[in-house]
Amino acid sequence: MGRIVALDYGKKRTGIAVTDILKITANGLDTIETPKLWDFLVNYITKEEVEALVVGEPTRMNDEPSEIEKSITPFVNRFKKQFPQIPVYRQDERFTSKMAMQAMIAGGVKKMARRNKALVDKVSATIILQSFLEQHNL
Repeated sequence: MGRIVALDYGKKRTGIAVTDILKITANGLDTIETPKLWDFLVNYITKEEVEALVVGEPTRMNDEPSEIEKSITPFVNRFKKQFPQIPVYRQDERFTSKMAMQAMIAGGVKKMARRNKALVDKVSATIILQSFLEQHNL
């Protein structure tokens, strides 16, 4: 039984979340600089069994892809080529940053900490993963 890893892929930083081994909960793992993402994932996959990768799918309100999709698509293609045994899923990520901010407020995170974009990205990845789990009844 492996974990599911989710990414909130960004130009500068990528938030990463993972499930527990039973795939019951989504937990924020880390936020790393996007240029270091590939090495991080390769290292993580060699240490942990990864059952699937979920990558946030940024779309505009008119359902057109966001600008960052031009960077996400080559990354996803590279991942599929390097790890053909790990399926890749896309999950709508509209409003996840806003939901992450609301979750942090509800959780009592102080205003200064909420300004930490890395924390917002990690929480956003967790929301993407939790949405995926709920949608797929995992």
